[in-house]
Amino acid sequence: MTPEFQRHFDACHTFVPPSGRLALHISGQLAGWLTAGIVDDLRGFSSVSVLDETVNLLDPQALPGIAFALSSRGRFRHRGELFDVRAVPDGPVLSTIDRGALPAFGIQAVGMHLNGLVRRADGLHLWVARRAANKALDPGKLDHLAAGGVSAGMDAWETLIKESAEEASIPEALASRAVKRAEVSYAMMRPEGLRRDILHCYDLDLPEDFTPVAADGEVESFELWPVERAYEAVRDSDAFKFNVNLVLIDLFQRLGMAV
Repeated sequence: MTPEFQRHFDACHTFVPPSGRLALHISGQLAGWLTAGIVDDLRGFSSVSVLDETVNLLDPQALPGIAFALSSRGRFRHRGELFDVRAVPDGPVLSTIDRGALPAFGIQAVGMHLNGLVRRADGLHLWVARRAANKALDPGKLDHLAAGGVSAGMDAWETLIKESAEEASIPEALASRAVKRAEVSYAMMRPEGLRRDILHCYDLDLPEDFTPVAADGEVESFELWPVERAYEAVRDSDAFKFNVNLVLIDLFQRLGMAV
């Protein structure tokens, strides 16, 4: 991979455990990585045991309440959306936690990204979204046609159907034609904390007469780009949201484009 594209992977792989963090165990399984500051906060909860280099959550059901208490102290922004907590991607659900607390606890999250493709006589095109200016994370950055985190009790496919409707007004009958193509994972330090994400990546071929419409206010606008323009933007700039670059590089590789 050339340096122009490799830099996006390097930027998304900046965490090598423990990196000064303490392991969080839930039901005897490694579930997250905590900073010293968060560990100090947790010492005050009876459902948490701190021994040497390990933090043990004695009552998994207490985690949502602990996270809410820490958000009330200003540790992170409460999002009002629960995510499942697992030690491994396909393992059992150990607990749930508010989405805003995931980076602070270093807990792995799952997301979905959708490449919206249009095959025209003049070549392959890609729908590109611009994130709303009031987004807390990466406002104004370029994004996929639809993307989102997988909430508690849902899976990636259900999230695709939901986010496609909410973010781009794609009807379920059309969104259900999407095909899963890849999974992308990374662990990186961000201003909000440690991001450990797994992204399920889908392609959706859309008819030429379809135009996405933002329905939930998270997207400012949509543009249909030749795929070569997206390739150049990833290669030459940081215009796309950080993890979108990884999903697009996977697309470019599958299309046979040199990266």
